[in-house]
Amino acid sequence: VQLQASGGGLVQAGGSLRLSCAASGRTFSGYRLAWFRQAPGKEREFVAHIWWSSGYTSDADPVKGRFTISRDTTKKVVYLQIDSLEPEDTAVYYCAVALGGQNFKNWGQGTQVTVSS
Repeated sequence: VQLQASGGGLVQAGGSLRLSCAASGRTFSGYRLAWFRQAPGKEREFVAHIWWSSGYTSDADPVKGRFTISRDTTKKVVYLQIDSLEPEDTAVYYCAVALGGQNFKNWGQGTQVTVSS
């Protein structure tokens, strides 16, 4: 499995970004794909995940209402729409994959999001 995250950048607070994660190497039926982030000096934290087949999603409480995860099964891409960006959202954002309820792995190289105040 290969995951390639992209779409990060430098934005002002209140702005928006859409991150993309191109997934390849297998079919993803029965898998979850997720976004995590790691801010400087902090541990990596879960942001949101989506079940590939059903599209069912789950978000972490700190991002509810501002972050939206979605997927395009034809293109094999998972998106993270981030609205109302805050400086606290500054982090490297990673995508990852998990079979069913197992732990996430295959993190990919990440994409940097920097939010200026």
